[in-house]
Parts: sequence; C-alpha cells; structure tokens
Amino acid sequence: MKRTIVKGRVLVSSALLALAAAGAVIAAGDVDLDHAQTDVSNIAALQRGAKLFVNYCQGCHGSQYMRYSRLGEDLGLTEEQIEENLIFNDAKVGDVILSAMDGADQQVWLGAQAPDLSVVARSRGVDWLYTYLRQFYIDPSRPIGWNNKAYPNANMPNVFWEMQGVRKAVYETHEKEDGAEEKVLVGFEQVTEGTMTEEEFDQTMLDLVSYLEYLGEPAKLQRESLGIWVLLYLALFTFVAYLLKKEFWKDVK
Repeated sequence: MKRTIVKGRVLVSSALLALAAAGAVIAAGDVDLDHAQTDVSNIAALQRGAKLFVNYCQGCHGSQYMRYSRLGEDLGLTEEQIEENLIFNDAKVGDVILSAMDGADQQVWLGAQAPDLSVVARSRGVDWLYTYLRQFYIDPSRPIGWNNKAYPNANMPNVFWEMQGVRKAVYETHEKEDGAEEKVLVGFEQVTEGTMTEEEFDQTMLDLVSYLEYLGEPAKLQRESLGIWVLLYLALFTFVAYLLKKEFWKDVK
C-alpha cells in the first residue's frame, strides 16, 4: 500500500475557533446516523486523519493514551517526519499527545475542560462521529455562533467551516399529537461555499473518523490478524485431541 507523508501546518483561524469551544463534544441523543465506511488498514487515510487532528482538534482536545512515537510505528513515519508534520509545540516524539491548551486554563477561560478523544470512537461509535462532524450550522442565538443537528447546543464551533462553507438551518412546521405546532430542522441551506465540495468534505471527515477509530484501539489490526492464527490453532488442537481421545478409548467397552 502506498504511504503518503503527512504535510500540514497549524491553521491559526481554525485553532482560535477550537480554543473557543467549551464543554464536551460527546452527548447522548437520538439522531439518524450516516454510515461511516472507515478502514483503519488504510495508512494514507490515517495519516491524513492525523494531520487533521493536530491542526484542527488538538487546540482543545488531546489523546493522552497515544504517543507520537506510536504514530510513527503504525503510520510509517520517521521521527523527523513526526517532528516536522505533527508536533507544533515543545513536545518530544516519545511524549503523549496532549491538548495545546492546559486543562486548568480551559476551566478558567472556557468554563469547562474539553474531553480527551483517545477513546471517543469506542464510546460514541464511528457513525455518530461521522454524522456529528458534518452537521454544523450557524446559529446567532448561541454564544459561539454555531449549533449542531446531531448534538443540539453543543459547546463546540465548526472548526471545519472553511472547508465545508457556512450553512444555515432549514425548518418546517409540524403538528404534534396534541395539536401544538413545532419547528423541525429538516436540512441546511448553503450560505457561503467552502474550499471543498460536499463529497470531498465527507471524505475528509471520514479520514478524521478513521484516525479516531485507530486511536481507540491501535492494536486492532494486529489483534484481528493474530485472531485468525489463534482460531486455526484451536481448530488443529481440537482435531488432534479428538484423534487422541479415539486412540485412548478405543479398547474401552
């Protein structure tokens, strides 16, 4: 498989938006989820996802159970490539990946500490993450100016607005069982175009979700590969044990 080297730089405007986020991006709620066809064996996609994470997410969120050096081993990157493309502070290659913003400062400036994203894909699921990241729209009534259909009133701005463009919500008035009317969000209207088409943006978010899935269980590929050999061993052992049993008990009546 062809491996591409991550190239990236810190995008200041997006980082500032990320630093404005307060509270968690994770919450329970009923929402129709889009299926995320992730593939953690796609090294190029994971590299692109790592680039997105350090440029757009790490301003507020960390992944404290992952070290930069492990990314090098799994994603096929040298120490020089990691230092050049994935580290934008004084961290070392052997350090864990922490938020660029100290947790205590987040409490003071933002009112809450943004969650660590090490296992977010395992706790929420890749379909939820994929849906959530693509459901932002402008909402002047919110302090941060943004809202999210999948997670209403989330305290996180759309840090990917330059790629996706700015969208506003489209509502329809529905009648409830008791006869009262309610406004239901049914879709979005594009206000300004982004730097990517809808298909390109969806693929970009899929790369990020694939990386978050990898973060949740870096050893998944090794585990699945090893599992095949374990099953083959058990099948062989069962066959041999059956032959031994027949041999030991053949004269017993």
